[in-house]
Amino acid sequence: MTAAPPVLVAGGGVAGAAAALLLARAGRPVTVLEKEALPANKMCGEFISVEAQRYLDFLGIDLTALGAAPITTVAATLGARTVAHALPFAGLSLSRYVVDEALLQAAEGAGTTVVRGTRVTGIEQQAGGHLAVHCERDAYHPGAVLLATGKHEMPGDKRKVASGVEPLIGFKMYFELSPAQTQALAGRIELLFFDGGYAGLQPVEDGRANLCLLVHEKRFARAGGRWLDLLGALMGETPRLARLLTDAVPLLAHPLAIYRVPYGFVHQPRKGEPAALYRLGDQFAVTHSFTGDGMALALQSAAMAAGSIIAATDAATYHRALAKGVSGQVRRSMLLYRLGRRRPLLRAAITVGSWFPQLLSAGAAWTRLPPALLDNTIAAIAPTAPDVG
Repeated sequence: MTAAPPVLVAGGGVAGAAAALLLARAGRPVTVLEKEALPANKMCGEFISVEAQRYLDFLGIDLTALGAAPITTVAATLGARTVAHALPFAGLSLSRYVVDEALLQAAEGAGTTVVRGTRVTGIEQQAGGHLAVHCERDAYHPGAVLLATGKHEMPGDKRKVASGVEPLIGFKMYFELSPAQTQALAGRIELLFFDGGYAGLQPVEDGRANLCLLVHEKRFARAGGRWLDLLGALMGETPRLARLLTDAVPLLAHPLAIYRVPYGFVHQPRKGEPAALYRLGDQFAVTHSFTGDGMALALQSAAMAAGSIIAATDAATYHRALAKGVSGQVRRSMLLYRLGRRRPLLRAAITVGSWFPQLLSAGAAWTRLPPALLDNTIAAIAPTAPDVG
């Protein structure tokens, strides 16, 4: 019997580590190349929806044991007005630092070779359609490559992104809150809208809070191009944010940052693409940070890619199936984002939301992955699930 060809996963985040774990449990030889030598914080929100929870539970990751904070309420603030309502599902919040490391350790325990501190510098299609993956010190020649390197472009494998990507800057900072602030934020994810962008604030493990925000570069320039000045200005115009963060202690020396994220991107297969190059997570589709569900999308792509490789399905077929399953979620999240950018519409939505706050929870549910998609994917990949009996 011919041995299965090795699989290489470029990137050890949620998508890459989850796919490696599933492949290893199916007995496939798999190597993960992770650029960070040690566990690291990631530039993203950390809300874990029911859909993402379902996949992580399927993978054997106990979020409660890892310290995940429960999220039961969503609140939206514009200026001095705040509208809050119970979510239609019970969410969780846990830092990517913890989630990614738990998945990588599980993949390693299942037999995956994890190579840390190694950055992929390029992917080359050679004669006969074979792939060569180049790193800073080595080259690999796997039977299949899972590209899970996040939002950033990959040298030698540029995504075809539509022009007109907005000049938005993303920032992320962790804070230690006062006891009163911790109590005020408990169980809530706060969406705070301001001129030139908006922010999300939520509790994570160990009593910390995660602030992620997107701001137009012009608004950032008006704040002098300095993080602390921007944060001070936002707290000055948003009383709710000021109450939650005044005198809070920042826990990172500098905020994490990212520029010009291609929100709304969905990969379209191109002629001549390698049949064995599978795109996962943000390398396949970039749903909006605060209105979409990027973690669930990443886990969905991981499960479908692993299933495709196990079933010997080529990458183009996998990409078409994944696009059919998740494109609607990406479109809906972008529509909500664009509506939120229009101040009159946003102000009207907040006002109507104060009369019918259940509309907030309806909006959150509108951008979730279809339950049938998860049911079918998990049923197809179920033989690789851990024995939890």
